[in-house]
Amino acid sequence: MSHTAHIRSHRKPRRNASTIAMRAGVAGGVLSTLAVAGASGSANAAEPVTQTLELPTLTADLAAQVAQSADVTQQAAASYQLQAERDAAAAKAAKQAKADLAEAKKKAAEAKKKAEEAARKEAAERAARSAERATLSASVDTGSSTGTGGSSTGSSTATGSAAAVVSFVQAQVGKAYVSGATGPSAYDCSGLVQAAFKQVGISLPRVSQAQSTAGTQVGLDSLQPGDILYWGGAGSAYHVGVYVGGGMFVGAQNSSTGVVEKPLSYDPPSGAVRVL
Repeated sequence: MSHTAHIRSHRKPRRNASTIAMRAGVAGGVLSTLAVAGASGSANAAEPVTQTLELPTLTADLAAQVAQSADVTQQAAASYQLQAERDAAAAKAAKQAKADLAEAKKKAAEAKKKAEEAARKEAAERAARSAERATLSASVDTGSSTGTGGSSTGSSTATGSAAAVVSFVQAQVGKAYVSGATGPSAYDCSGLVQAAFKQVGISLPRVSQAQSTAGTQVGLDSLQPGDILYWGGAGSAYHVGVYVGGGMFVGAQNSSTGVVEKPLSYDPPSGAVRVL
């Protein structure tokens, strides 16, 4: 044996084909593993892209919230404006109501003043009428006691046309009173007077207002049979009758009494006219 036989050779031993194939397979596996790891790394690297894709959704939600908040703000502003308008309208209405109340008080005061003036005037006129009636009643009573003929002192006799008028109206006593009637079965006040004077050929106006100014005005203390008596003002009389002498008159009074003959004191007239 050579003295160098036990010394290991420094040359690499030859590799056979199977060893090379095995090593190639291992290398391929490692490369495959690296490829898979690289793909996995690539996939992991793509994850931030997925997170980035969610940003538009978050932005849309935020925009919707902002729009909703704007709507709420707008509604609140509209509500405040409406409330302000209501407050302004209420203030205006209160101001107008105050003005209307002041105007109403003013008108009420004026109406009260006018009513008081009218009441005083009416009281004065009533007092004057009462005094006139008292004077008339006194003159009638005096005349009746003295018995002078042909005047308002109570003579019941009349002559000529006056006698015909007196006779006619006395003949109608007891007939009915009907508004607008002119006889022969019923009369109203002016209808009776017109019919009476028609008997002596005198045409009188139809209504009492006109009949109260149809002749010469005479005083109630100078009455003669056949004079027309009126109640109310001359030209605005509301009732008429005929003086028949003796302090009496005949008139169609109302629907309750009909045509009656009564003393002047029963319903003292306001004045008289003479047409005969």
